[in-house]
Amino acid sequence: MSAFKVSVVVPSFNEEGNVSILAEKLVKILKQYADYEVIYVNDASTDKTLEKLKELHRKNPKIKYLSFSRNFGHQYALKAGIDYATGNCIISMDADLQHPVELIPELISRWQKGNNIVYTVRKESKNQGWLKRKTSNLFYKVMRFMTGVNVPQGAADFRLIDEKVAEVIRNTSEKILFLRGYITWMGFRQEAVEYIPAKRFSGKSSYTLKKMIALAITGITSFGIMPLRLASLLGILVTFLGLIYGIYVLYMKLWGTAYIVTGWASLLITILLLGGCQLFIMGILGEYIGLIFIETKKRPNYIIEEKVNFDD
Repeated sequence: MSAFKVSVVVPSFNEEGNVSILAEKLVKILKQYADYEVIYVNDASTDKTLEKLKELHRKNPKIKYLSFSRNFGHQYALKAGIDYATGNCIISMDADLQHPVELIPELISRWQKGNNIVYTVRKESKNQGWLKRKTSNLFYKVMRFMTGVNVPQGAADFRLIDEKVAEVIRNTSEKILFLRGYITWMGFRQEAVEYIPAKRFSGKSSYTLKKMIALAITGITSFGIMPLRLASLLGILVTFLGLIYGIYVLYMKLWGTAYIVTGWASLLITILLLGGCQLFIMGILGEYIGLIFIETKKRPNYIIEEKVNFDD
């Protein structure tokens, strides 16, 4: 493909100190191509992010923005950007400058060689805390075991997808999104590029522990029923252990020489164990029922309050 258009999608939430610097870096890289667009998706920021985006657009019309009516979350901001992108290839990246802009030509080069998806894999860095590295590694291991979807260790939302992949994402009817797993699940021809994340340029990460746990639960429950199967196995195991214990007590009562003390302790432990297993299983069932409930509502993934320089 001799001439092509590159779209860059940047979800942004409270990134007033980052969006201008990132735009400057992006334009320096992207102006070497025939055409480009930078789409910032303002996820209802509470700081001056939107004002910064308006200023960027006035200086360069190729820098566009979408602004949500409320905070819908990172995954939906990614989807909105992909929905509105018009490039032959679409690159998604975070606004905090941890994803190296200098890697974009390499992603495009791999795409030109025939790859539909060029994803990036984060190498461990001292810029990341020990706890974040360990929990991230644990998440990917659990994700692969629970879903069977081989999400690469350290995979990030910094990736390039082509028009075929983008069209599949645009046409998806799922309301619960985990694009990192969804794109891996699609198949197509994929290739990885490693990178070392930089330090956040400005501000604080909006990905709190609560949000990361919610994302992990979404990823696991969106791609399989392994948690339900594990709950069933747990129920079978507890039933089997209860049966063995009952046989043991009956044997000792009738033929054993040991004195069996009838007390409340063993009864209480048994009740707590069974009750805990039941609540655990009910919690898993509740997660899946909740997902069904949300899907049946058919509400939009996001609502755009303001958009600039997009053809309807």
